Amino acid sequence: MDSDLMQTNELLAADLQENIHKMKQRMGNSTDVIVREIKLGMMDVKACVIFIDGLIDSNAVNDFVLESLMIKNDYLSSEELKSEANVLQYLKDYILTTTAVKHDVDDFNGMFHSMLSGSVILLMDGYLSGFSISLSGWKERGITEPTSETVIRGPKEGFTENLRANTAMIRRKIKSPNLWLETIQIGSLTQTDVALLYINGVANEKIVKEVLTRLKRIDIDGILESNYIEELIQDEAKTPFPTVFNSERPDVIAASLLEGKVAILVDGTPYVLVVPALFVSFIHSAEDYYHRADIGSLIRLLRYLGIFIALLAPSVYVAVTTFHIEMIPRTLLGSLAAQREGVPFPAFIEAMIMEITFEILREAGIRMPRNIGQAMSIVGSIVLGTAAVEAGLISPAMVIVVSITAVANFVIPSNDMAISIRLLRFPFIFLGASFGLFGISLGFITLVLHLSSLRSFGVPYLSPFAPFDLQGQKDGLLRAPIRFMIFRPKLIARHNLMRQRVRPPK
Repeated sequence: MDSDLMQTNELLAADLQENIHKMKQRMGNSTDVIVREIKLGMMDVKACVIFIDGLIDSNAVNDFVLESLMIKNDYLSSEELKSEANVLQYLKDYILTTTAVKHDVDDFNGMFHSMLSGSVILLMDGYLSGFSISLSGWKERGITEPTSETVIRGPKEGFTENLRANTAMIRRKIKSPNLWLETIQIGSLTQTDVALLYINGVANEKIVKEVLTRLKRIDIDGILESNYIEELIQDEAKTPFPTVFNSERPDVIAASLLEGKVAILVDGTPYVLVVPALFVSFIHSAEDYYHRADIGSLIRLLRYLGIFIALLAPSVYVAVTTFHIEMIPRTLLGSLAAQREGVPFPAFIEAMIMEITFEILREAGIRMPRNIGQAMSIVGSIVLGTAAVEAGLISPAMVIVVSITAVANFVIPSNDMAISIRLLRFPFIFLGASFGLFGISLGFITLVLHLSSLRSFGVPYLSPFAPFDLQGQKDGLLRAPIRFMIFRPKLIARHNLMRQRVRPPK
């Protein structure tokens, strides 16, 4: 860390004016720091209330702090309250009419952290400590429907940027005292609150300790989004696949906790991390469990089929049209030959041009203003595709293959996994253009071996397929009826594996 940014922790002095002067000096006389000096009731004791304008509820400060402290109170002037301990305890027990009194403050670092977290600081002249009163009241986004994980049937609420609101939504789902929460601050400058959430007695203690150890090991100046935490705690960085799951749906996080996983919540972001993460976690959707088992299984099979199409369709087309023409039926071969007549590029260059063009249109549609972004991407795709075909630069078959590939990529519920598939599509196109189907097969075998070698906090990434778990197949490729999903995943939750004892209706 930069030594200029590191401040030694200094204790508060007994002189109130000295504390105010040092506080203003440390904060550069910032204009949003409000200092209100008062006297405590009928006591001849000066005090001050310090807070950051915009981070607290000013009405609550007036009603619960200033009004309570400035009233005429004879007991405050009695001789038995001359000692510091008695005054502080009396203020806490009888005067301050709010339950938000957090803890005593006796050093500047603790005072700054409380102030910048939305607390009011109460200091008194002649005393070496004060109070931190949590009265945060900044503007924040309300609870809305998740934007990246939409469902037809199921809860419509999503996480917000407020950490306490997010933990409350999970508490509403799991009303158990065994749902334990630990909070630490990460980032020497941002001091971001990071919460660790798990169900005691269900989650694996070794995984919980490992997650906490990795979090405490982080030494960075700031945490602005949960991806900072994800990259700093993941097992393997040299892989295109995500090994830490994230979601903005409280029901998904609650379901993960019930399986024995650990959730990591970061203040300031609506995306909650979950570890350990498996490959199937990125393929399954919350809606799989809100429909009947047969419908959920069918949708899940279509999703796996979409992954294969999104990954291999362009490369297989390039390989077949380049090296394996004998595999194409004669009628279809004649049609493809007629389409490619006059096209100046080989199939590989053709595919790369279309894929890169579509990726540019996709990115442009995301970055442009929302009201014209979707229209721009749709119209751009149609216009460019039609113009390229009419100009003889691209064959119509290639446009169809790339379009099907792009649509299949949207079937993947997790955006992180969808991006990984998009990234791997280009190496497979190169293998198909260089070695045909043999190259694609070799690349796919290498990909499966790579997936088999991955671990997420010690749990195999391809579980329950490799290693094979018979019980886990009930929620793997297909989804069994809920009454048959009796046990939790044994590689994740090592204790309390029994989830239910259901008797089928007669």
